[in-house]
Amino acid sequence: MALTRNKPLVVVLLLGFVIMSTLTIGAQSIGVCYGTNGDNLPSASQVINLYKSNGIGSMRIYDPNSDTLQALKGSGIELILDVPNTSLQSLASDASDASTWVQNNVVNYASDVKFRYIAAGNEVLPTGSNAQYAQYVLPAMKNVQSAITSAGLQGQIKVSTATYSSVLGTSYPPSAGSFSSDVSSFINPIISFLAENGSPLLANIYPYFSYTGNTQSIQLDYALFTSPEVVVKDGSYQYQNLFDALLDALYAALGKAGGSNLKIVVSESGWPSEGGTAATVDNARTYYKNLINHVKGGTPRKSGAIETYLFAMFDENQKTGLETEKHFGLFTPSQESKYQISFS
Repeated sequence: MALTRNKPLVVVLLLGFVIMSTLTIGAQSIGVCYGTNGDNLPSASQVINLYKSNGIGSMRIYDPNSDTLQALKGSGIELILDVPNTSLQSLASDASDASTWVQNNVVNYASDVKFRYIAAGNEVLPTGSNAQYAQYVLPAMKNVQSAITSAGLQGQIKVSTATYSSVLGTSYPPSAGSFSSDVSSFINPIISFLAENGSPLLANIYPYFSYTGNTQSIQLDYALFTSPEVVVKDGSYQYQNLFDALLDALYAALGKAGGSNLKIVVSESGWPSEGGTAATVDNARTYYKNLINHVKGGTPRKSGAIETYLFAMFDENQKTGLETEKHFGLFTPSQESKYQISFS
C-alpha cells in the first residue's frame, strides 16, 4: 500500500508491494505485508519468529532492509522484495547501479533467503501522486531482470511491478474491464515484458476503498464476502463478492491488451479496524477470514487458487495520509493477534 493514497470515489482496484508473508494453499500462498512505518514495532528477528509461529510462509517487504534480510536467512519464508519508487531512476538510468543493487540486496542473500519476486515500484502510474517515477519503471525492470539473469537466478526470481486501480479506465461490469487511455502507453510495454519473461502482474486489490468510495451503489456485505446471493450478473459470470469483480476486471483488461496468459498476484488486500467508514474490528476480522478462505479457489473468470498477500502485519503509527492507513494490522505492535485468524 502506498504511504499516501488518494482514493477515487469509484470501484477501486489496486496493483503493487511493503513486507508481506504467505501461507501455502496448494501451489499458491497467502501472504502478509510487513511494513515498518512505526516507532513501536518489534525487531526484525521477532517479526520473523511471529511469521513462523503463525505458519505464515511468505512475506513482502517494500525496501531491502538489511536487518530483515539477515533475519530471513534460513527461515524458509518466501519473499517479495520491492525496489522503492525513489530508487527507480538510478536503476533505470544505469545498468551497473541495477547490478550493484541486485548483488547487494539479492545475490548476497540468495543462498539463504527464498526470493520469489522483485517488484520494481509500487502503485506508479503516469497519472497521480507517483507520476514522476513512471518513466523509470520499465527500464528499471529490464535492468534488474538482466542482473538477475547474469546471476543465474532467473529461474527462481521473477521481476514485476505493483500497480493499482487507476490503471483501469473501466471496471464495471468486470468483463468490460480495460486500461485507461492515458496509461495504455505505460502499461502495455510492461505487459509485454511480463509475458516475455513469464512473470506475473502484481495487483493491490482493496474492496474496502471501492466500497467506501461508492457506498450508495455498493453494499457492505458484497465487499465483506457475506452477500447471501449473486449481486452482479455479467453474461455467463456471476459475482457474489467485490474482490472477484475487481480482480476479474483486471484480467479482462489484460486480455484486451495482449496479456491473456498473465497470472495476477494479489500483492495487497486488507481492511482497516478503525479510522474511517466501516473500519471496525468486526468488519476487518470478517474480511480477512473470508478472504483467506476464498482465495483457495478462483474467480468466475479464472479457476485455481489466488496467490494473495494480506495487508498488513502490524498497525503502523507513522503512516501518513488517511487515518485508516495506520490500522490495517493483523497484529498489534506488541505482537498480539487482533483477530485470532488462522492463516491456512
